[in-house]
Amino acid sequence: METWLTVLVGLAGLVLSAVGGWPLTAGVLRLAAKSPDSGPAGTAPDGTALATSPGAGASGGGADPGAAAPDATAPDATVSGPDDDAGLRGGTWIGILERLAITGSLVAGYPAGIAFVIAVKGLGRYPEIREHPSTSERFVIGTFASMLWAVLVGVAMRQVLEL
Repeated sequence: METWLTVLVGLAGLVLSAVGGWPLTAGVLRLAAKSPDSGPAGTAPDGTALATSPGAGASGGGADPGAAAPDATAPDATVSGPDDDAGLRGGTWIGILERLAITGSLVAGYPAGIAFVIAVKGLGRYPEIREHPSTSERFVIGTFASMLWAVLVGVAMRQVLEL
């Protein structure tokens, strides 16, 4: 494959990984929130009450699908992205960077780079997850969906570039 075509295919793959993973992760998190074991907002699957922060019910895992979204014009309203929760800010940007790093590692032939991404993300988010235990399920589901997408795109990109 010619150099310019290789670069173009590589960039297209990175964009597909970063941007394409966003709606996929959001969809998986919505499905998880509607699952029978998620329970109503503020409760664990066994029915016990969870400590939640303001705004978590509308965007957190286990939210009531029929609940109204917070009013974005309210002074203390929380507007969340697919990887965000009341206790986990910046999740959308972290997800984009995570998918870029994973796909880039696989395309470069360095799959061990995935371990670094997992370690950095886990260690970086640990204090927030510890402070907001109700977000841990959402964190794990979102991270897994995001990483799975990045791996699929990275493996496909590697195969295309080896042609």
